[in-house]
Amino acid sequence: MAEYKLLLPSMGEGVMEATIITWLFNEGDNVKEDDSVVEIATDKVDSDVPTPVSGKIVKILKQKDEVAKVGEAIAILEIEGEGSASEEVPSETPAATPDTETLTTIEQPLQTVAASNVEFSGDLYLSPLVKSIAQQENISEAELKSIKGSGLEGRITKEDILAYVANRGNQPAQPAAAPVASSPKPAVSAPAATITAAAGDEIIPMDRMRKIIAENMVKAKQIAPHVTSFIETDVTNVVKWRNKNKAVFEKREGEKLTFMPIFVKAVVKAIQDFPMINVSVSGENIIKKKNINIGMATALPDGNLIVPVIKNADQLSLSGLAKAINDLAYRARNKKLRPEDTQGATYTISNVGSFGNLMGTPIIPQPQVAILAIGAIVKKPAVLETADGDVIAIRNLMFMSHSYDHRVVDGSLGGMMLKHVHDYLENWDLNTEI
Repeated sequence: MAEYKLLLPSMGEGVMEATIITWLFNEGDNVKEDDSVVEIATDKVDSDVPTPVSGKIVKILKQKDEVAKVGEAIAILEIEGEGSASEEVPSETPAATPDTETLTTIEQPLQTVAASNVEFSGDLYLSPLVKSIAQQENISEAELKSIKGSGLEGRITKEDILAYVANRGNQPAQPAAAPVASSPKPAVSAPAATITAAAGDEIIPMDRMRKIIAENMVKAKQIAPHVTSFIETDVTNVVKWRNKNKAVFEKREGEKLTFMPIFVKAVVKAIQDFPMINVSVSGENIIKKKNINIGMATALPDGNLIVPVIKNADQLSLSGLAKAINDLAYRARNKKLRPEDTQGATYTISNVGSFGNLMGTPIIPQPQVAILAIGAIVKKPAVLETADGDVIAIRNLMFMSHSYDHRVVDGSLGGMMLKHVHDYLENWDLNTEI
């Protein structure tokens, strides 16, 4: 029999470690190839680790709540054969061939900026991507040394340097020779006074994901001044079209046809009409995104929230959007998302109508500048204009709310964007093919 080391696999750019949540098998249990053997958590997403071989778990090396580094052995399996082996962990993507998200992340601002010749000393470990961003943004070595890295052994990750860049314009001026302090990391909001639990109260510690959500929401509200516009939309044509096509689509594709692909299609068209909604703020620069990546706020069974991302949504047909949305929603609810599935969103949609809510005012996820909330579709009497005069009819109506970052999105842009989404939905063609 041979010994096989199960290693913590690579989980995408910037993810260098994970916390063991729970083992799905015990020592002495037999596992089959592709069985999920352990649940892990990163700062991006919870997921399962499958075993690439069949065998018996003879030793668990990392226990619950312990942290493992990428490439580190987390268990030893006994398999058929002789000698010992271990799972090979893919190396980091070379800087010369960055993936689509990398290109999006370091996309040039509206004004073309020449590449910097900034060099860094050998004692400052930087991944190729982080070094590229630092050079692109003319970040000095002194500034980099002032950034508190959240990666393995304090290394600066992509998220660390992007957060620093986003807040760089708010830094106080410093002498050239003095290190520039990074902006403080927003903490989970704390009450002004200590709250004492009364008799009978239950104290529930936040889980890891809830802590991350809390921290991100506080940070988002601190960074972006929120403004929200509302509109009521007649989606009767959308409802009729879906009712006509959902059975055919499910029979043909084996997929459910929800309203979300239609909403995403309308949003993508409106973003193409108003590309300055598809931007991020970097200090005093506006980064206009080339790709349209739509975040889809998804409620999880444990009550937490995650936002998987439909990459290049403008390049997908309605059928392609339906499949991508169903796949991401399924994997989100079953802890099958990869870290890269939650990265790179340029605009987000939150379907508060799925909870029966008429409208909502969601928080804009950083570093995006806008988010759309879609309310419940409700049948109501409405006034229609006809050639013979006004009539009252039963229509399917829905509220939408558009929250936007007033630093870079004024009421005219935010309102017109929302009106275009409204127009695309109200004028939905009943003959649209899927």
